[in-house]
Amino acid sequence: MKDTAKILILFISLVFLFGSFGCAKKVVKQEEPIPPPIVVEPEVPEVEEVVKPVLNLATIYFDFDRSDIRMGDATILKGNSQQLKGNPMVNITVEGHCCPLGTSEYNMALGWRRANSAQDYLVKLGLSKDRISTISYGEEKLVTAIEAEYWKNRRCEFKLK
Repeated sequence: MKDTAKILILFISLVFLFGSFGCAKKVVKQEEPIPPPIVVEPEVPEVEEVVKPVLNLATIYFDFDRSDIRMGDATILKGNSQQLKGNPMVNITVEGHCCPLGTSEYNMALGWRRANSAQDYLVKLGLSKDRISTISYGEEKLVTAIEAEYWKNRRCEFKLK
């Protein structure tokens, strides 16, 4: 019996010894949450909005089948020139127009002569030719179809680019 008691004591000791490991509280290590990434916004320089100046560039008119600048229209071109000189970053397009009398081809060529005549005059007044482009619309953009008012179609208009 002594051997049985020794075996029993040994068995109880082993159960107690290994059983205590199983009964121990299991400690679960909680991982710390990962902090969100730090976002650094790059400095964006303030962009100044480019505002086109408001210019009141007047239209000039031509006599029938002519492309030379009339005296009154020369005064108008001087006013347009002064506005453009005060705004050196502004470029323009001179648009040549005609009335519907004559062929389309002839009126297209006359529109070019009118636009170039106005451009040349502005250059003589001191504007750089690089700031002025020309185009002819001939009779494509009529202001009026009333024959008594065809003079309104014989014109050059000045448009900001």
